[in-house]
Amino acid sequence: MALMLTVPAYAVDTKALDNLLAAQTQNDKAAKAAQEKIDQTDDGTQQMLTKYRRTLEDTQSNEKYNAHLMEQVVSQRKELDSIQAQLATIETTSRDVFPLMEKMVSTLEQFVSLDMPFRKDERMKRVAMLKGLLDRADVTVSEKYRRILEAYQIEMEYGRTIDNYDGKIGDGDDAVAVEMVRIGRVALLYRRPDGKDAGYWNNTDKKWVSDPSTERDVATALRVAKKQGAPDLLWVDVQAPTEVQQ
Repeated sequence: MALMLTVPAYAVDTKALDNLLAAQTQNDKAAKAAQEKIDQTDDGTQQMLTKYRRTLEDTQSNEKYNAHLMEQVVSQRKELDSIQAQLATIETTSRDVFPLMEKMVSTLEQFVSLDMPFRKDERMKRVAMLKGLLDRADVTVSEKYRRILEAYQIEMEYGRTIDNYDGKIGDGDDAVAVEMVRIGRVALLYRRPDGKDAGYWNNTDKKWVSDPSTERDVATALRVAKKQGAPDLLWVDVQAPTEVQQ
């Protein structure tokens, strides 16, 4: 008796489906792994691209900054050349100006010594100060020159002002205290405080002249100098100008 075994058709179909599903699962895993690699590669590429762009921007910024620095260096070199040229000019000017300033101070000293002897100590002290100033290394040439011009300006002002002050006539024990009045550089008058003597400076003979006839004019000049009276006509002896030999 023969037996025939039959396999159900659904059993064969299930196995095949399982195999198919397993293969699909493997494919999915492989595809997922590949996608992850792609994503990782893409992320790395993006990072590298971002870094490249940032590096490029930094490079361009550095190039602009370096170009700006080069412009500054060129400008500073030009400025340095200009300063060096100015220093050379200043040094030359200083050598040329110094003898001139010495001459100006020497001329001022000679002028004061030959001029009317008003405020003589004060004026000679100013000249001595200028002499000392010329030898000082801590004072600029421009400041020295300014002070010399200032001294000349003061001397010029004496020629158009009226001034009074207490002074002395004579030397040593013979000196007499008097009131002085200077009228520009036209006249230098004096009067004793007790009113017993008055006179003027004779610049030609380089001496004081006692002249009682001038007492009234001296008194008037003193009032004007002290701003105690209005300007008035004064009669004073005026010496003719003399030429100074250099």
